[in-house]
Amino acid sequence: MPFFAPEDCHKVWFEKVSPSLAYKSGEDFAKWQQKAKAKLTELLGDQPQPVPLNVRVEWEEDRDFYREIRFLFTAEEGADVPCHLLVPKSGEGPYPVVICLQGHSTGMHISLGRPKYPGDEESIAGDRDFAVQAVKQGYAALALEQRCFGERMDQRPETAKGVTKIRRCFHGSLNALILGRTMVGERVWDVSRAIDALAEFPQVDLERIGCMGNSGGGTITFYAACMEQRIKIAMPSCSFCTYKDSIGSVDHCEDQYIPGVLKYFEMGDLAGLIAPRPFVVVTGAQDPIFPLAGVKQAFAAAEALYKAAGAEDKIKLVVGPEGHRFYAQQAWPVFRELSGWF
Repeated sequence: MPFFAPEDCHKVWFEKVSPSLAYKSGEDFAKWQQKAKAKLTELLGDQPQPVPLNVRVEWEEDRDFYREIRFLFTAEEGADVPCHLLVPKSGEGPYPVVICLQGHSTGMHISLGRPKYPGDEESIAGDRDFAVQAVKQGYAALALEQRCFGERMDQRPETAKGVTKIRRCFHGSLNALILGRTMVGERVWDVSRAIDALAEFPQVDLERIGCMGNSGGGTITFYAACMEQRIKIAMPSCSFCTYKDSIGSVDHCEDQYIPGVLKYFEMGDLAGLIAPRPFVVVTGAQDPIFPLAGVKQAFAAAEALYKAAGAEDKIKLVVGPEGHRFYAQQAWPVFRELSGWF
């Protein structure tokens, strides 16, 4: 029987590939981290040149149990980022702050629990109002609009020459590739610049910064924590899984891919760049696009790296009973336990 489909060839490669920079037992862990981070930096693509942040507060409003600050900052030339900072009214600041990253959705208003478009209510019902949840935990929350979503959505017409755009991230992600960049790298850059911008707000404690998100937001939570030491705890949801079992086997959005990454690392290997900082992996037992078997395999690799770092008590797996969503009731107590915040 002849083999015609690209998947036939790629399946062979997936079986043969052996990531060359995976941590080896007995290797100097600090030196491995340095080497691995340098390679990941390269794989994420060309980095922008820093420009002045130009933080601009647009408005402030009191809500039931928090004060909301809407502001913008400039991440790089041609890229302004809208944000909403939620500061608790109870307790005493400066507060720990959790950066909240929505996944593939209509925008950061989902993280704020504010439906705008058809289907938003269903999305929020999957525990995706992250920023509101974080404030209820006693933390400040930063809702950050990611590239390609919401207010930063592709502004071109929905069709071009009769070809319907498949996903909001499609054009931006592929353009990033031909420019020598990646959408993952661009979004990670925005998170780092958002942390810079938080220095403008004395209400938050810059020594206690967390990051969390579901699906595509979980993906960026993970890579941002790999690259950014100022993130003290990471909680990606429905996103941490072996490449082979997730984006290598299931149709995923273009913005999930980093060219060449599997030559050097499986996803579980990269968790060693977060160690020894706390790492909470959240997943759904019935998630069809980040299968539980692949999650457990990646988590086992991450656990071994945390053990090598002497931090085996700083990593936890939370498995919710359903599918591709967040699990607030199960996840936040683990976040609180590992962070030690309150």
